[in-house]
Amino acid sequence: MHSVRVLAVLFFLATASTAFAATKAIKFGKLVDGRGRVFTNAVVIVEGERVQSVASGNAPIPSGAEVIDLSRYTGVPGLIDAHTHITYYWDGISTPRYEPPRHSAVTAFLAQENAQKALEAGVTTIRNLNSPDGTDLAMRDLINMGKMIGPRMFVSGLGIRITRSTAPPAPIGIMADGVDAVIHAVRQVIASGADWVKMYGSTGGFDDVTQSQTFTFEEMKAAADATHALGKKIAIHSYGPAGARDAVRAGADSLEHATDMDDQTIAEMVARKTYYAPTIDHNQYYVENADTVYHFPPGAKERLLDYIQRNFETAKKAFRAGVHMISGSDAVYNGWGLNMRELDWFVKMGMTPEQALRTATTEPATMLGLENSLGAVAPGFYADIVAVEGDPLANITAVSKRENVRWVMKAGQVVVDKTKAAGKAN
Repeated sequence: MHSVRVLAVLFFLATASTAFAATKAIKFGKLVDGRGRVFTNAVVIVEGERVQSVASGNAPIPSGAEVIDLSRYTGVPGLIDAHTHITYYWDGISTPRYEPPRHSAVTAFLAQENAQKALEAGVTTIRNLNSPDGTDLAMRDLINMGKMIGPRMFVSGLGIRITRSTAPPAPIGIMADGVDAVIHAVRQVIASGADWVKMYGSTGGFDDVTQSQTFTFEEMKAAADATHALGKKIAIHSYGPAGARDAVRAGADSLEHATDMDDQTIAEMVARKTYYAPTIDHNQYYVENADTVYHFPPGAKERLLDYIQRNFETAKKAFRAGVHMISGSDAVYNGWGLNMRELDWFVKMGMTPEQALRTATTEPATMLGLENSLGAVAPGFYADIVAVEGDPLANITAVSKRENVRWVMKAGQVVVDKTKAAGKAN
């Protein structure tokens, strides 16, 4: 009943009129703007969807502006999760992946819970990579229309896979074999309205940590070329080094998960400016829930733990070499709300907190081609702003832990406000 009430409130808020957007003046004790500047006693003026100005101290506040006093918090840009699966909804009862089939409209409605958890983690933008039946396209459009509350979405629709025998549940995607079929599949995905193309270049997923390459180099290059010819970008999934090597050489715009990559592949990523989402933490929450939620077979946790360590070491090597790193949670089912735990791994591998924060702000914004609109609190940018407890430049957990996120604005609208609850607690 609680979930039903939450969804009813969300639906009411999403469908309420937002035609009038008053000027807002937001005060922070400290603001990390995402562009390397830190403002003390910051005042951010928001006009409609966009930031109008950012200043320190006793900045003038426009007459009639709504003043939002968050001076006890630190402000940061709205966070970007560069690899998610928002339509993978869990009812909390069934075993994930083995739930009864649902109509895509039902899935979109239920997935609002995932969307809300993302916002509560400070995530105002996601890149969603693989979803059935155009469901993520529908959610993207409903959110853009203001008829559903959720993060801004850039979506791939159906991922492209090879045809192969596999155990149930049947994988989601378009099956394509050979260069011509791959080109056709890319065109289908883009014609459906997708923002990105997602291609599965190897086996691997959930408790399966195998790394066998699936598509050939020629097929991957055909996919990348066809994608780029239509003005879009392509993300290629590869758990293993062979698929990763060919994905990078083929022209992937981003590489997902890849582990055990050799120095030559990493150097090629640096040269080509290939973005890398190692998604280390998603396997960690599989380990944490292997027995109680996912019911993985014996031995799965041990295999996952081994893969996590190798994934971490590969990502550390890539970071030290200068690869463009992006934070991706690979959030599915009960992973929603944990979207920024990946930042803890990045700091552990040697990033400063500021560098880790960039992987969830300026880096993915640039990957999306929106470096002048997202990833910073600056004049002309979307007013995507998050208030957190603590100083993220001193301790990244200020943003990586959902409980430290107290308030969230997306495009000038407050979508999360836990400041009153915090005040009562203190």
